[in-house]
Amino acid sequence: MIELVIDSRQRDLGGFAVGRVLPFAPHRMVGPFVFFDHMGPIDLPAGLPRNADVRPHPHIGLSTVTYLFAGEITHRDSVGSEVEIRPGEVNWMTAGKGITHSERFDTIRRTGGAMHGIQAWVALPDGMEEIEPAFAHHGPEDLPTYESPDGLWARLIAGEGFGAKARVKTHSPMFYAHWRLKAGAKAQIPAEYPERAAFVAAGAVEIDGRPINAGQMAVFAAGQPVLVTGIEDAEVMLIGGEPLGERFVDWNFVSASKDRIEQAKADWRAGRMKLPDLDHDEFIPLPA
Repeated sequence: MIELVIDSRQRDLGGFAVGRVLPFAPHRMVGPFVFFDHMGPIDLPAGLPRNADVRPHPHIGLSTVTYLFAGEITHRDSVGSEVEIRPGEVNWMTAGKGITHSERFDTIRRTGGAMHGIQAWVALPDGMEEIEPAFAHHGPEDLPTYESPDGLWARLIAGEGFGAKARVKTHSPMFYAHWRLKAGAKAQIPAEYPERAAFVAAGAVEIDGRPINAGQMAVFAAGQPVLVTGIEDAEVMLIGGEPLGERFVDWNFVSASKDRIEQAKADWRAGRMKLPDLDHDEFIPLPA
């Protein structure tokens, strides 16, 4: 049932570290999910240095999905958006043929506080990698929730699954969900998608007779439902969907074409990609 367990690897973003889960060399994607970072949990101080912010940077060929358990992030992008992302909301930005954005800790810089969340990238399917860039922000009212008497709370963040559909526009068959499991509670991941995985953001669960701890992602074989049992109170993120085929990832660019990625790199290096309307005084240079 479990094909692979991926341990998150620490990556320093300049102000704090994140746990990088996807891409992982033996299993680079789960459905359309091509990137998965776990931020925190960490307590950030008031007066946090600005080098902790993610300065304006570009994307192509994907949608970014930001989801928080705690904290607040200020999002600004080149299609004119400026939004405070708060826990339980979904920030879905479609890069398509090209977008730039920044992620800043404006509120935490003033007040200090906890930060804990997930940023995922969802690759766009063939024929849609060059669509117009767009941004959508969804509150909890757009995200179906369910609560059982025996200790499961669930929210569908995007896509379709578990008999529900979120109001977040997606571009290929997929699901993305958040579970809170009490110790001893049981819940089942259905077999409706060929590629599925569960990431434990806090606590621990048991799957297929083995413990999966905070910072680990279990990737499942196709064809059978998966039973998840809380070992202790746990926050679990579920991802999956239909596979899209090979995608190349280079820095912040995702594409089925290496040539398209090289063009995007040249465009960013030459300053041909518009910076966010409300955050255009600095940017992240193309890495060497």
